[in-house]
Amino acid sequence: MGGSGARRIGLVGCVKEKSATPRPAADLYTSTLFRGRVRYVRRSCDRWFILSALHGLVDPDAVLEPYDVTLNDASRQERREWNRRVLAQLRDRLGDLGEYEFEIHAGASYRDFGLTDGLTSAGASVSVPAAGLGFGHQLAFYADSHP
Repeated sequence: MGGSGARRIGLVGCVKEKSATPRPAADLYTSTLFRGRVRYVRRSCDRWFILSALHGLVDPDAVLEPYDVTLNDASRQERREWNRRVLAQLRDRLGDLGEYEFEIHAGASYRDFGLTDGLTSAGASVSVPAAGLGFGHQLAFYADSHP
């Protein structure tokens, strides 16, 4: 667990459904699942970022062009490299990761190839509130949750 003043950081996985025009990242992704995840982290976390298959760690206000890249089609090695990149980006933005509590709202291809392990080995606490839930159950979880 991080220090006594640990702050909560939300990490929200990107989705395939996007706007057709450039927008701030928080508005680029249009799926119901993404919107539910964002509502959740806005209530439960002090700060949040988007996990983009193309860009890595993205600030919600950063304007992005629509893109068609997913980690679901990536090799295990590509996923590991992407996870290392995101950990480095988190360290650049936040400093000592052990001072934070991370809440991950993303699929296994985004978190299980080094991200979760990297955060925990840095001393951070990590939770995945919707872990193990299928798509329909995730939709219901985010629709019904009030952290």
